[in-house]
Amino acid sequence: MNITLTERAVCELKELMVSQQKISAALRIWVAGGGCSGLSYGMALDDGEPEGGDQVFEQMGVKVYIDDLSLQYMAGSTVDYVDDIMGGGFKIDNPNATKSCGCGSSFQTESSSQGGGCGSCGCSG
Repeated sequence: MNITLTERAVCELKELMVSQQKISAALRIWVAGGGCSGLSYGMALDDGEPEGGDQVFEQMGVKVYIDDLSLQYMAGSTVDYVDDIMGGGFKIDNPNATKSCGCGSSFQTESSSQGGGCGSCGCSG
């Protein structure tokens, strides 16, 4: 069980690390309750050490930290960087998601509860 980063995501992450002067940082990914579909993704650069219960993956020189609970919801997911008409940003393709918000920032799995309804994550559907 792991998280995969696409080549494009790695490139963008490395550029972000340089611009924020966090060359040795890791990408921390987590899942939190909330959003229209019940769960939402979070990502941040983490220049600290892994915390207890973190799984650590490394791909093309970029480390990824994810806690065990989040990994249960995201195992097998792919993080990509997309640049479309709505702008650029990181996108998570999660094979465990059975329902997702129109903006892609929140999702639901078989084992998660209902969300807050459309609009609660700030998207329009």
